[in-house]
Amino acid sequence: MPGQHRRKRRQEAAQRRQAAQYEGWQWHPLYSTQDYAEFTAYVRRLRAERTHDAERLRLDTFCGRLTHPTTYRISVLMPPDAPPTPDAPPPLDAPPPETP
Repeated sequence: MPGQHRRKRRQEAAQRRQAAQYEGWQWHPLYSTQDYAEFTAYVRRLRAERTHDAERLRLDTFCGRLTHPTTYRISVLMPPDAPPTPDAPPPLDAPPPETP
């Protein structure tokens, strides 16, 4: 197809630039559940609150088998030596924080 080689080279160059930009960064788990409805509700809430950049979020689905249930996980890309994000929204089933 005409232009396919050029497009592929542009995409590869963009991927290399992005990889160089985030070199040394690590994925920190943000939320994990086995319930798909909770997972989608949490993703919607993250997008609505805009607490994290969308391109630094990773949504994983670990496919289940007979002995292991399907697990859904959200991870965020963090700079080197950064602690896990304290401003992350709490899980949907977490009790409200206590106030003194």
